[in-house]
Amino acid sequence: MIATDLFIAARNLARHTRRNLLLASAIGGVTAMLVLLGGLTTGMREAMLHSATTLMTGHVNLAGFFKITSGTAAPIVAGWEKPWDAVKDRIPELDYMAPRGRGWAKAVADGGSMDLVLAGVELSREPGFHKVIQVVDGSLEELGKPGTILLFQDQAKRLGVKPGDTLTLSAPTTRGASNTADVRVAAVARNIGLLSAFNAFIPADTLRQLYQLKAGTTGAVQIYLKDPADSAKVAARLRAALRDAGWRVMDPDPQPYWQKLMFKVNAEDWTGQKLDVTTWEDEMSFLSWIVTAVTWLGNVLVTVLMVIVAVGIVNTLAIAIRERTREIGTLRAIGMQRTQVLRLTLLEAFLLGLGGAVAGALLGAAVGAGLNGAGIELPETMQYFLLQRNLHLAIHPGQVAVYVAFVTALTTVAASWPSAYAARMRPVTAMHHVG
Repeated sequence: MIATDLFIAARNLARHTRRNLLLASAIGGVTAMLVLLGGLTTGMREAMLHSATTLMTGHVNLAGFFKITSGTAAPIVAGWEKPWDAVKDRIPELDYMAPRGRGWAKAVADGGSMDLVLAGVELSREPGFHKVIQVVDGSLEELGKPGTILLFQDQAKRLGVKPGDTLTLSAPTTRGASNTADVRVAAVARNIGLLSAFNAFIPADTLRQLYQLKAGTTGAVQIYLKDPADSAKVAARLRAALRDAGWRVMDPDPQPYWQKLMFKVNAEDWTGQKLDVTTWEDEMSFLSWIVTAVTWLGNVLVTVLMVIVAVGIVNTLAIAIRERTREIGTLRAIGMQRTQVLRLTLLEAFLLGLGGAVAGALLGAAVGAGLNGAGIELPETMQYFLLQRNLHLAIHPGQVAVYVAFVTALTTVAASWPSAYAARMRPVTAMHHVG
């Protein structure tokens, strides 16, 4: 029965080729736009994950704050190996881990000055570092030497320095005094959007010397997983394990560490060490508005288009039913039930939506692949907010299948009113219809 109905529905669509092709083209255009907009937002999210988990955060972070007095806090973990030893066997998803120092300093050179967020790195522990950082001048290996720093292009330009030049870092220590250190520019790296505007890298030992910290002190143990999607459940597991091991652990709070330091931790009445387990999404929450804004803008645009297409579907099917009124009346007179008439008209809409959506999805995927292959370099201002140097659309088959199913379902639902109207017609009235 279903096979027969599908055959009849397909035949009816074929009888009005021009009209249905125009409507299918509209449906395909909307689907293609959905695929491209989805690819853009997914690409931004993946670019953020790829860049952020090198520049600022791991997939999961075993971090914390230390307070000498209740009003003075520092984003450090003293003796980080002890809490790490307590949880490392609880992470079967682990790829690798890397301790990363956290701090900030004012950089002063002959050509200018600026504030920098400093990350203390041990390159031997960070196999992913060289995959993201693209050195344009100098040598990344030089960053492994004490008293060096890696800057990004805009930072080097603002400070007026190049590899081999010296600049002075001035930072407040955990005891409230200021300390300075002269560092040599080891390398200048290519900009990575907004994230590279304020981050710079120095050897972990140099950062500890600047802040007058003991060996074994770090800002966070950055934990990298085989699948970043496991971040939330791993973070929850680590919090429980650390509490069971006797450590004081902060409650989950989806904010970056520097916001907690400025607006929360300093105001709390406690001293000593508290650990804080966060995910990369927590640490990058201050930038999530960019992805959200693009997503909402795309949703509004697609919604408007979908409303227009839905109205077109209703009108087109209403016209088609009007033209076939006598045919429907005849079918009803020879015994076709109302449910079968309803099923036939809905099947027509379903086939029309499915064909248009599949064609649109293929078109969108092809355009996306072409744009990715072209390697279009974005204007500098767009690089800051799209978090990528070259336009990259992340189009995944599963996501495309969801768009096809959504558009097909919407097309079928939009056809429900004219389909119900066709099913309600009385055979005698339909057979005497003229026009």
